[in-house]
Amino acid sequence: MGKYRLIRDGLVAAGVLRADAIEEPGPVARDALHLVHHPDYVEAVIEGTLGDAAIRRLGFPWHPLLPERSLRTVQGTLEAARDALSNGAGINLAGGTHHAFPGHGEGYCVFNDVAVAVRTLQRDGVLARAVVIDLDVHQGNGTARIFENDEAVFTFSMHGAKNYPFRRERSDLDLELPDGTEDQAYLALLERHLDEVLERARPELVVYIAGADPYRADRLGRLGLSIDGLARRDRTVFAACWRRRLPVVMVLGGGYAADLGDVVTIHANTVTALLDQYG
Repeated sequence: MGKYRLIRDGLVAAGVLRADAIEEPGPVARDALHLVHHPDYVEAVIEGTLGDAAIRRLGFPWHPLLPERSLRTVQGTLEAARDALSNGAGINLAGGTHHAFPGHGEGYCVFNDVAVAVRTLQRDGVLARAVVIDLDVHQGNGTARIFENDEAVFTFSMHGAKNYPFRRERSDLDLELPDGTEDQAYLALLERHLDEVLERARPELVVYIAGADPYRADRLGRLGLSIDGLARRDRTVFAACWRRRLPVVMVLGGGYAADLGDVVTIHANTVTALLDQYG
């Protein structure tokens, strides 16, 4: 959890972002959550009435601050997506909770911020089509289920073949990577498929989940990417979107390296790459 404060403080200290350019979101509205999540699940999270099995599946215990943080994380992604549609790019210095399903949370994900943001913008009539480019090391199973058979939202997940979740959902395009995959092979595969994804999706908005966990020193990753390789990954995504003048909203995703400084560096590099490309 400490990475979020460190990323914010590091970006400000390095002059990448001004402190007054970072806005703190309020909680997302219940009606927006209900576009994706079952009302009884939403209420159980907020009221602290989740059962033992649901808490085990979520991966951490309920705490009075959990609903507040979860609601604000979703709102942050929604506001960043609105920024992207208005200005070309938006950033949430959190988010990417792609394991959350309509009726339950899992894998440390309570609500699916990306799905709620997309569904809210569609409801409001400002977005028709979107693509989710999920480069977290774990498959975005909740996102895949939510948008299953939805031709307006294309889901692309590039993830470790032998990693969590062990019961997969079906994205529009899943690319599974063997343990130890390094920079060159990873980037070649991404470049081979990225144009195809954008052409098939025909999106009005790109949602990029920029996980730091493909890093070779990540405790939960099992892949072999370097910090430089991950930065090249980010630049590849943003350059492809920029060529098509597509608005991009970036969310962080996972990162579990023992050296928290490495996680902060990887996420900060993603923010820097987006700002360099989109100005």
